[in-house]
Amino acid sequence: MTADDLVELRRDLHRKPEPAWREFYTTARIVDELESRFGDELAELHVGPDALATDHRLAVPDDAELTHAFERARETGVDEDVLESLEGGYTGAVAVLEKGDGPTVGLRVDIDGLPRKESDDPDHEPTAEGFRSEHEGAMHACGHDAHATIGVGVLEAITDSDFEGTLKVFFQPAEEVIGGGKSMAKSEHIEDVDYLLATHIGLDHPTGEVVAGIDGFLAVSHLEAEFSGEPAHAGGHPEQGRNAVQAMATAVQNLYAIPRNSDGPTRINAGVVEGGSAANVIPESASIVAEVRGETTELMEYMVEKAERVLESAAEMHDCEVEVELGAQAPSATSDQELVDVVHDVATDLRNVENVLERDELGGSEDATFLMREVQQNGGLACYVGVGTDHPGGHHTATFDVDEPSIGYGVETLAGAIEQIADERP
Repeated sequence: MTADDLVELRRDLHRKPEPAWREFYTTARIVDELESRFGDELAELHVGPDALATDHRLAVPDDAELTHAFERARETGVDEDVLESLEGGYTGAVAVLEKGDGPTVGLRVDIDGLPRKESDDPDHEPTAEGFRSEHEGAMHACGHDAHATIGVGVLEAITDSDFEGTLKVFFQPAEEVIGGGKSMAKSEHIEDVDYLLATHIGLDHPTGEVVAGIDGFLAVSHLEAEFSGEPAHAGGHPEQGRNAVQAMATAVQNLYAIPRNSDGPTRINAGVVEGGSAANVIPESASIVAEVRGETTELMEYMVEKAERVLESAAEMHDCEVEVELGAQAPSATSDQELVDVVHDVATDLRNVENVLERDELGGSEDATFLMREVQQNGGLACYVGVGTDHPGGHHTATFDVDEPSIGYGVETLAGAIEQIADERP
């Protein structure tokens, strides 16, 4: 697969970004690429529900959103059989390459886009070069189009190599809502994985720089709170109302007052607050969508417990009721030193890699941690690799883009590491 082929695939995926569990075109396009490039060379190709433990999908959108995205993908002319297998939001794929006796090595790449508008500034490279998002209100603002492309490139590189063993590439949906990692981690496909690599492009590292092992994953949990009160005329009979917005506002203020913890860093954010209907109506309903994070899974659980108490106390204070629902969660994880050493050695010897860092901190959350911990708990090793790329805007911004040569550098680094892992079996 030439560098131009990689760029062409990445740009095609970039044009049609699909948020979590709506990656219908994306999955079908990846499947088409795998079948056309590898055919019978792949021992197995699991698509949609066959790639997932379907009971463990998290943060799945409603049927209307899924149907809209499904029909939009159908209009592109993708393979109808593949598309139908994905109906209902069962997206993603697992490709399996078998090349003789040896360990089973996994590579996890995520494939979803973000629900945000892409810049149409003429200086924005995708706009200038004609591959800006065609799906208004969605874009690949975090590089997952490049990740999926790297996954295909690594498969081809390993196919043409002296690697002995089994390679599984997990094309994972729904990372941005921490919704897809668990469904792949709990699938049968992870059970025999001896070594797992996951990867991310950018992360404020420049093109030509590789981070052999990334740590500092914050465990995360989403919460949704629905406050219920009693409506009343705000001027005529305010005493007859029970103000749900007042309860919600008290909760927001007190969520940010949860005490820090001496065991490590914690975070909280009330990202969506809604309620009320008119200035002269005591609001009967209000809601909060929030998230908590912790340096460890235990710290995240501490924040969940405190947040639930705050929400319930705020409702009681204002004579309202509240229903609290926990949403998607992801644990923390640590890259194993044995694999960090392998990636470091491989990247150091690559001509296009100018600098190699042994470790760095992510400082955010990632549901690859589900797969990492599953492999580690089964007695295997896991590592999260950073591949630098120059990007004009920060991750999740309207002007984010990747420096396309870094896609090839990622393929070289990961394929080389996979070969060395099979040889050395650390």
